[in-house]
Amino acid sequence: MKRSKIPILLAILAAACYGVSSPVSKYLLLELPPTFIAALLYLGAGLGMAFVNLFRSRTNAEQKEARVTKREMPYVISMIVLDIAAPIALMFGLSMTTPANASLLNNFEIVATSLIAFFVFKEAVGKRMWIAITLITLASIILSFEDISSLSFSFGSLLVLAACICWGFENNCTRMLSIKDPLQIVVVKGFGSGTGALIIAIAIREYSFNALFIIYALLLGFFAYGLSIYFYILAQRELGAARTSAYYAIAPFIGVGLSFIVFGQAITASFIIALVIMIFGAYFAAVEKHKHLHIHEATEHEHRHNHSDGHHDHVHDSPVAEHSHPHKHEQITHEHTHTPDTHHNHIH
Repeated sequence: MKRSKIPILLAILAAACYGVSSPVSKYLLLELPPTFIAALLYLGAGLGMAFVNLFRSRTNAEQKEARVTKREMPYVISMIVLDIAAPIALMFGLSMTTPANASLLNNFEIVATSLIAFFVFKEAVGKRMWIAITLITLASIILSFEDISSLSFSFGSLLVLAACICWGFENNCTRMLSIKDPLQIVVVKGFGSGTGALIIAIAIREYSFNALFIIYALLLGFFAYGLSIYFYILAQRELGAARTSAYYAIAPFIGVGLSFIVFGQAITASFIIALVIMIFGAYFAAVEKHKHLHIHEATEHEHRHNHSDGHHDHVHDSPVAEHSHPHKHEQITHEHTHTPDTHHNHIH
């Protein structure tokens, strides 16, 4: 497989892991309160990835990834706070709407992530991406109405959209951390957000002692949040926030398929229309290309890298594979197809 395709595969793997979240969470809501589930999902991610990190440290002594430092703490804190708010809003929204609607509405995260990336973080967004944003917004609006003929708006849908906006900001904060160790980021995110949500759940007395469902929620958290976030961060390194979220759009479709199979939901005309529009939106987001003459300003940073990507030409005393250490980049001007990765965050 070409190296350029690996980030796309990672984004799709992230989507596949997260795709099971809404249908399974709907089942968990039968026994567990929404806020409590949100806490368990992130705690499951933190616990699971902590064990993965422990296994990695024992089997691989070489440090290939850069660790998070105090310089990144504002993004870490923002990431945790947003990750406390988003799943709580999603779980409450899911309790008021169908899992199929919630799964497709999750695609609005693409819109939120892209707009925030463009307006706040100045990430490049091309014409095809704007078409995708328009189509996905339209589909989300259609799904947000319980009855289009009477324009009765669903509060549950609004909560799902609010969760998407929180995750849109969170995705961009995580994008700023993507050059660091993804396992460390997921562990910090899992324990930080999970503990915060758990404190809220206990404070409002929304918790349960159903051991079996708690285990289910922790396992779902490991797969749907832990592994998904890990793959997502790796993809963001090369693709940027907006494009990674575009490939991630496959997740809701996986969730919708499971909802129809598990819950036997009826398919409505508005649902089919929204689905078709979202498919076209996801397509335009995925095929967007970006190429122009650009300048790489001189900079110094630390992240995992190799010497075959055309942007790392510093010299080592002996040949090395992928590794991490502080290194400098001299200013360079050239033209090639690129994405808003670590070395292409220039302003347009």
